[in-house]
Amino acid sequence: MKRILMKKLLFLALLFAGTMPISAQEPEDGDMDYKPFPHMFVGVQGGAQTTFTNYDQLKLITPTASVYFGGWFTSVIGARLHVNGIWNKGGFDDADPDFRYNYKYVNPNLDLMLNMCTLFGKKDVYPINFYLLGGIGINYSWDNDEAYAQKAVLTKAWKNHRINHNARVGFQVDVPLAKHWGMNLEVAANSISDRYNSKVGGKDDWSLTAQLGLSYRFGFKKNKKSEGSEDEYDDYDEIWETRVDTIWYDDVTFKEVTADREIKKEIFFGLKEDGVSQDQAQITAVAEFLKGVKDGEITITSYADKGTGTPQSNMKYSKQRAENTKKALIEKGVDPNMIKSVEWKGDTVQPYPDDNDKNRLSVITGHGIYTDKEKVVTKKFRTKEVRYLVE
Repeated sequence: MKRILMKKLLFLALLFAGTMPISAQEPEDGDMDYKPFPHMFVGVQGGAQTTFTNYDQLKLITPTASVYFGGWFTSVIGARLHVNGIWNKGGFDDADPDFRYNYKYVNPNLDLMLNMCTLFGKKDVYPINFYLLGGIGINYSWDNDEAYAQKAVLTKAWKNHRINHNARVGFQVDVPLAKHWGMNLEVAANSISDRYNSKVGGKDDWSLTAQLGLSYRFGFKKNKKSEGSEDEYDDYDEIWETRVDTIWYDDVTFKEVTADREIKKEIFFGLKEDGVSQDQAQITAVAEFLKGVKDGEITITSYADKGTGTPQSNMKYSKQRAENTKKALIEKGVDPNMIKSVEWKGDTVQPYPDDNDKNRLSVITGHGIYTDKEKVVTKKFRTKEVRYLVE
């Protein structure tokens, strides 16, 4: 009975394979914009299965379904995690009357896959592929209440659940439909621990599955030949040539240059005022100027207006203004050695003869050597090969 059922299922599998659509032309690896290997895949399958026992096998055929995930590492070798289930039947014909019982299972397996077409062929891509499968896993079974209820005759029926070992061998016929999609027919035999079907046979139980499936492939790498190589142009009647273009550009460098810079700041006072603060803007500006200067020196000259006061009082105010200006600069951090001279003119000199009030002031003048970086632009060129279409 087992051999007859095996032949029927194999015949059915071959019949399904014969009805699958086959591509009219084998794609060449170089014609693709991607490399067919390596890549990953996921898929679903559905079909029928049976577990062999001393009962009418046709009455024990049940639907089955699978999901899987894996990858092809080369055009020959792949691997996957395959999970199959969920319905199964058993039967017992030594009782009067005989009876059947249902139970459930899930069968996760780690499978090795070998593509026999690419193993013995000369190409990496074929319109139809034949895979050999082999793997190991576990079988988890449950919901065996119907069999356990017949404990009187099924003395080894298990209760609640059972974990079994599983070993699988089989084959798959795969037809690529497009870059990402494929259709397959798979037939596999599973060797499961004795008592899986609640009966004792003294050796492993065997089940057979036959399923049609659909797979989605992803993770392809780009084919370098499609990225502008010279071979790409061989498929056209166009004529291409190469020219050398000259590209001019500015090469920018910097050189150090020195310059003698000057500074002049004026501090104005009110009537009878001589106070100077280190925080005044003019004091700050002079201090900052002297920080980055070499051989710097400044001169302070103070004045009083002629329109008010006496020459004696005006000389006194201009002196105090000069000395207070010097003091503020030193408090701001100016090196006293950079202050070349401090002078006061009273009202003997009027820097602003047309504006009396402006003559109450201190004038700070100075200079120093600064080192700057000067931008130097040099015209240079480089060449570049450019491929262009002639006709």
